[in-house]
Amino acid sequence: MASITFSGATGNFSLLPTAAVSENSNNIEGGFNPLKKNLNNTRKKHNGRSLVSTNVASPPLPAIVHPPPKEESGDGYDRSHVAWTSVRQERWEGELLVQGEIPLWLKGTYLRNGPGLWHVGDYNFRHLFDGYAMLAKLHFHDGRLTAGHRQIESEAYTAAMKNQKICFREFSEVPKPANFLSYIGELANLFSGISLTDNANTGVVKLGDGRVVCLTETQKGSIVIDPTTLDTLGKFEYSDTLGGLIHSAHPIVTDTEFLTLLPDLIKPGYLAVRMEPGTNERKVIGRVDCSRGPAPGWVHSFPVTEHYIIVPEMPLRYCAGNLLKAEPTPLYKFEWHPDSKAFMHVMCKASGNVVTSVEVPLYITFHFINAYEETDEDGRVTAIIADCCEHNADTTILDKLKIQNLRLYTGKDVLPDAQVGRFKIPLDGSPYGKLEAALDPNEHGRGMDMCSINPAYLGKKYRYAYACGAQRPCNFPNTLTKIDLVEKKAKNWYDEGAVPSEPFFVARPGATEEDDGVVISMISEKNGDGYALLLDGSTFEEIARAKFPYGLPYGLHGCWVPSKES
Repeated sequence: MASITFSGATGNFSLLPTAAVSENSNNIEGGFNPLKKNLNNTRKKHNGRSLVSTNVASPPLPAIVHPPPKEESGDGYDRSHVAWTSVRQERWEGELLVQGEIPLWLKGTYLRNGPGLWHVGDYNFRHLFDGYAMLAKLHFHDGRLTAGHRQIESEAYTAAMKNQKICFREFSEVPKPANFLSYIGELANLFSGISLTDNANTGVVKLGDGRVVCLTETQKGSIVIDPTTLDTLGKFEYSDTLGGLIHSAHPIVTDTEFLTLLPDLIKPGYLAVRMEPGTNERKVIGRVDCSRGPAPGWVHSFPVTEHYIIVPEMPLRYCAGNLLKAEPTPLYKFEWHPDSKAFMHVMCKASGNVVTSVEVPLYITFHFINAYEETDEDGRVTAIIADCCEHNADTTILDKLKIQNLRLYTGKDVLPDAQVGRFKIPLDGSPYGKLEAALDPNEHGRGMDMCSINPAYLGKKYRYAYACGAQRPCNFPNTLTKIDLVEKKAKNWYDEGAVPSEPFFVARPGATEEDDGVVISMISEKNGDGYALLLDGSTFEEIARAKFPYGLPYGLHGCWVPSKES
């Protein structure tokens, strides 16, 4: 008989009650049973596979409940979808009932970071990117699955909980000054970086020395966490004197190095820096000066090849003036400067020299997928190929990510089109590069974002990418898609009404095929439920799922922390 324990906090601060459930009974003793409908028949067919029940247990943990904000009469919000609803409590952990079979070789923890709380008191945040960070985990061991989530205890989050108001500048939110003098003081704090958020709600990476760090666009928003307990351990303090306030939210991290870009808002350009495992010191590799425009382009992510760092310069550029404003502008911290053109720069990793800078068609991307070097028959590098999730140079994608717009979905097809944008950057001295779709965007529903690859192919020629696509009509990517860049085809997974998060690929140990592994995602369902999902990396068919005790809000990016024994 499997025992089941789930949390169900009922007060502002309480211990979680427990529940005991029989495999063959729906009787509950002392608590809520979110798996009731799955317990009558623990062995049945699901996608052609036998369902296997594992033990489910949750230790009692203190939980701070997040009461939902009061409903605003007539605001038209549809808060029924858990993807866009604040998480119900600060933390939870327990073992899940697995339907299907988890491969025994899968040993480790998948961590996913993202916004989890979009309100303070009765005040609702404006944008998806404003939410206070929530870290979720899926720990796999011997075919069993333990899950959990916890708020990251940033200074921004703890201050907001204590004062019941926003205390730091978030993506679109600004603290409300009490008077004019406090407003002047807040501006001074902005220039020094004091008032910028440390809400590390974007990504999470495992450094080569084993430390796990949550990140966002601000440098101060680098926070070390414990991947087992999800405890916040403290700030990741850089020990160098490079300064600056912002960096790329997506560094390139391997077992041997950490690479990132530091935008220079004073003298428009970018510093490329490297940090070795075991240190907190970033060292400059080289600098790229912007080709055009009043400020550097937003550099949320960037790609690398074996020998080069690719520095993108988008016409969506940082705007110091917008940072100073008390209310958000249509493009938030950015401005669209199509007249400034768009560029791709290529820097040598070894020397720091810029080997070429080419003008390319206008583009907007949050996420680069991968890049590699194209060579001639003599092995000389002739071009760089860089792939990204490209939004057809349409700036409205930022506005579509406002929480109100996500909650107000009426069934119309309002998600802007996107493609796998493939840049070809010649190294023959030509001043122009190319940008075209790597495959027909209709293969993935003209939706494309939140990508991952087999990390063994980072910076190398590759065939497969995993991302979120679209089943239209929709207002947000709602499928998981496997892209075959050789056959120019896509396989798509779809669950009606569900919002999947980033599909994360984990390779099978010893695999020789690029797609030999599993794809992990967390799914938010419209009815308020949610589950962890495993797909076969090759066939892209479901092999296992495990229902959460309650649905979790949409998350952004993750990383894999292998077990020490694996």
